[in-house]
Amino acid sequence: MDRGQKEVVVAELGQIFADSGVVVVAHYEGMSVAEMTDFRLRLKQAGGGVRVAKNKLAKIALMGTPAEKMGDLLKGMTVIAYSEDPVAAAKAVDEFSKTSKKLVVLGGAMGATPLDEAGVKAVAQMPSREELIASVVACIGAPAGNLVAAIGAPASNIAAILTTLEEREAA
Repeated sequence: MDRGQKEVVVAELGQIFADSGVVVVAHYEGMSVAEMTDFRLRLKQAGGGVRVAKNKLAKIALMGTPAEKMGDLLKGMTVIAYSEDPVAAAKAVDEFSKTSKKLVVLGGAMGATPLDEAGVKAVAQMPSREELIASVVACIGAPAGNLVAAIGAPASNIAAILTTLEEREAA
């Protein structure tokens, strides 16, 4: 790889580290091409990506980014998983590491917060962005539904009383 190509790789990695909500670093030693392809596909489906790069170039790209403290994790055969959603990459990596013992999570970063292996697992347990939005919408919609029910309740109560009175008179 010549200097120009290295500069392009560093720029791409720097963009990944700056824009990602979460970055996860893992060892992938011993993974087959099929396993790596499956891993990449799972991350893509989750809305993230996978990048394998030389550790030295990744450390250079980390300089000046919020995830700079993550540089200590870049030793050996490492793979970088990332996503804009702060939970998606961590969930996908955690799920894949449960099925493949060859992928070993080292840690990562969530913005400026460095994460160890336990931190990545904790982030993976968090609800996704879509799940949070759904629960917020449900919380907002519930009082409106209750209000409609409360407003409609007196009318239905009056109708029930009138029906009961009519049935008594008919009997």
